[in-house]
Amino acid sequence: MTAAADLYSGFESRLATLGDVALFTRIGGKGPPLLLLHGYPQTHVLWHRVAPALAAHFTLIIPDLRGYGASSCPPSDGEHRAYAKRTMALDVLRLMASLGHTRFSVMGHDRGARVAYRLALDHPAAVERLVAIDILTTFDQWQPGQQLTRRRIFHWAFLAQPAPIPETLIGTNPVDWLEGRFRRGTMARSTDPIDPRAMAHYRASLSDPDRVHATCEDYRASASCDLADDTDDRVAGRQIVAPTLVIWGSQGSLAEVGDPLAFWKPWCRSVEGILVEAGHYIPEENPTALLAAALPFLICDTKVIPP
Repeated sequence: MTAAADLYSGFESRLATLGDVALFTRIGGKGPPLLLLHGYPQTHVLWHRVAPALAAHFTLIIPDLRGYGASSCPPSDGEHRAYAKRTMALDVLRLMASLGHTRFSVMGHDRGARVAYRLALDHPAAVERLVAIDILTTFDQWQPGQQLTRRRIFHWAFLAQPAPIPETLIGTNPVDWLEGRFRRGTMARSTDPIDPRAMAHYRASLSDPDRVHATCEDYRASASCDLADDTDDRVAGRQIVAPTLVIWGSQGSLAEVGDPLAFWKPWCRSVEGILVEAGHYIPEENPTALLAAALPFLICDTKVIPP
């Protein structure tokens, strides 16, 4: 841990070495395993407001994705595969296996939701239930018809620019860039909904040039190999087998998408959706609404549809 405040009292801290990456992970709670995956520009700390309630029902495994937080930053490559969602999904699959969990539910927000649905597509036997928060698939997000939504999340195109263009610009004032994400993405259009102790974690992570580069690689992967992987699956008609819940914010990334579920239905055998009052950063802006939406779905004993 860094010197920043520990927002997971009573949780174990572990650094798991998994091939070319070491994932910093918090573990706590009791019950069946639930993997929680954060997004950009955050770290595992994202879940601190919902973790106590979830821990009463689940054993929580909450890692920093590769290149984020206190996890390691593997070297990038010309095809951006080191930060592909397929690679990140394999990271967390190995993490769960190292903890003895071969089947589990997963909830992801933002980039973490992209890792989560890629995990469900690539490893259907591992995923019991899937919750994806405030995203469309990468395939759908890059389609020409999503111009309005892409203007709302302009940082996709910016961060995907060749190195070192975004790295250099962010490096001139990383705190302002970071806080600007929250001023643009929260319903309040300010940093007020973010706990200052959590913000300290995010500042520390994004003030590290290696992590700035790694997170840019995350977005370069989305514009290249992630899009290619999604396109292959769409053409082949592959679907997510696990029952899926999509949650989006009234003023979040999908605010201008008329019917987000219409985009998700071709990807899922079984999908439902819930709108909550929030901007993009739902786990921190409205944890009560997130728990009300996600908990009944996650604790349901309905069996997964066989592959």
